[in-house]
Amino acid sequence: MSTTSSSNPIRHRFFVYAPDKTEDGTLARRLAVRERHLVGAKEGHESGFIRIGGMLTTPDAVTNPEAPRKMLGSTFIFEAESIEEVKKSIEGDIYYTSGVWDPEKIVILPFFSAFPI
Repeated sequence: MSTTSSSNPIRHRFFVYAPDKTEDGTLARRLAVRERHLVGAKEGHESGFIRIGGMLTTPDAVTNPEAPRKMLGSTFIFEAESIEEVKKSIEGDIYYTSGVWDPEKIVILPFFSAFPI
């Protein structure tokens, strides 16, 4: 574990793209476990582990506010000591374990913001 001179762990930011599966039944699974996912996400946000996170949807959610929002996946900015810590969190999320997110398409990359967040 890398530490600073004051023994505080060095935390890095990571971008996560977690698209939903496209198979039938994915939306129903998402909705069935959504509240449990949100509880965990809220805890992660309150602790500073998740800096920002949310649902991805189709452009018509903005261009046609009356159109139903089609949920496509999730995205996050995490702040953690390692990419492994983020990966463990994603793989423990109810959306991952219940088959909402497509594990073959999840992207976790270091993120360097051009502006303070």
